[in-house]
Amino acid sequence: MKRMQRPRALLLVAALAAGARSASAVQISEVLYDATGTDNGKVFVELWGVPGTPITGYTLEGVNGGDGAVGPTLTLTGTIPSDGFFVVADTDGTGTQIANADEVLNFDFQNGPDSIVLKNGSGQVLDALGYGTFAATDVFAGEGHAAPGAAAGQSLARFFANRDSNDNAADFGLLDVPTPGSGPLAAPEPGVPVLLALGLFCLAAAPRRRAKSPSTAR
Repeated sequence: MKRMQRPRALLLVAALAAGARSASAVQISEVLYDATGTDNGKVFVELWGVPGTPITGYTLEGVNGGDGAVGPTLTLTGTIPSDGFFVVADTDGTGTQIANADEVLNFDFQNGPDSIVLKNGSGQVLDALGYGTFAATDVFAGEGHAAPGAAAGQSLARFFANRDSNDNAADFGLLDVPTPGSGPLAAPEPGVPVLLALGLFCLAAAPRRRAKSPSTAR
């Protein structure tokens, strides 16, 4: 007796569904931690998230690569705007020089090797970016492998603001001209219901084999 085989359409759907993955509700999308000249009023952290997501109570923490000390810690207030980008900008005491700032706080993350960790109001880590060259004894609090260290005036930005492979080296590159409040977005991946519907359609459209008559069956 022949072994039954799964229809190819179902195998394709299962493979696509297993690979489909949505981005986090909120994640770090761009960071400028070393401005040209003074950092005062010029550095920023940009978050990407689902529009309308409340982020009041979320925190951004700097983690020193040398000893793991935490600081500065920024407590955020607000909601992800309609464009999906929320820019946290440093103040020089009177304001900020960062365009498209959504919240202005007083901070300056270190030049590295260091990390920036995003947590929600419950203290759960949502995302983390480690940058620079870490020695074996350094403390890396990012994801996967560290992103490159930026020169003065450069920012670290995701290749796609709404995609996260959980590897900083693969997700982030250097920008000579920072882009706070904007960035490229990847096309949305199809959800599992869409994939299942596609599989059922393929099954319905696939030609069916005719059963052999008893006289011809071996």
